[in-house]
Amino acid sequence: MKVGIIQSNFLPWRGYFDFIREVDLFIIHDDLQYTKGDWRNRNKIKTARGLEWITVPVNYKSTSQIIEETTVDYSTPWAKKMLNRIREAYRAAPYFERYFAQLTDLLIEPAASISALNLNLLRWACSHLEINTPIKFSREFHPQGTKTERLVGILKQVDATVYLSGPAAQSYLVPELLEGEGIKLEYKKYNYPEYPQLYPPFEPYVSVIDLLFMTGENARLYL
Repeated sequence: MKVGIIQSNFLPWRGYFDFIREVDLFIIHDDLQYTKGDWRNRNKIKTARGLEWITVPVNYKSTSQIIEETTVDYSTPWAKKMLNRIREAYRAAPYFERYFAQLTDLLIEPAASISALNLNLLRWACSHLEINTPIKFSREFHPQGTKTERLVGILKQVDATVYLSGPAAQSYLVPELLEGEGIKLEYKKYNYPEYPQLYPPFEPYVSVIDLLFMTGENARLYL
């Protein structure tokens, strides 16, 4: 049983989805401290002006606030403005019309939290990328302890034999704790072919909607 655990991201890049595809169970690590200015509530799109951020406003009240409790701020029409920017950037994309109406419905529909919104968008993109990996939340397992101890606690509960980690985690993971439980540690490698994009040159680190709008049903071939 290969398991991957990553924090919730807003419309993440294609590597995030390739990560999900590679594991038998994907767990969203959302009972952690919410970090401002991070990927939890924003991502990049490609425009005629270059890379630009699209951001979901959230209600941030304290540094102890956790991701799953961070609500979306609906006091302004941010979704309408974001969709207008996406339309401006991608209306010339060959598969724009195929996905834009669905994306509109998902962004307009109020969500209980940024985690809930991200999960809805994640499942939507996974369905178009033909990814069927089961998804759970870390809060279901009540993890405790240090960063690696939390991960080990979750992995033991789901009978994981392999833990797939993002490469950035090498700075804090304690491999010995995983090895002591008989769990093999693997690091994800990201290496993908280019695909046609508007506004050259090619930019790999953009939201998955760029891939969907540009390649349609062939998007999964570029993971």
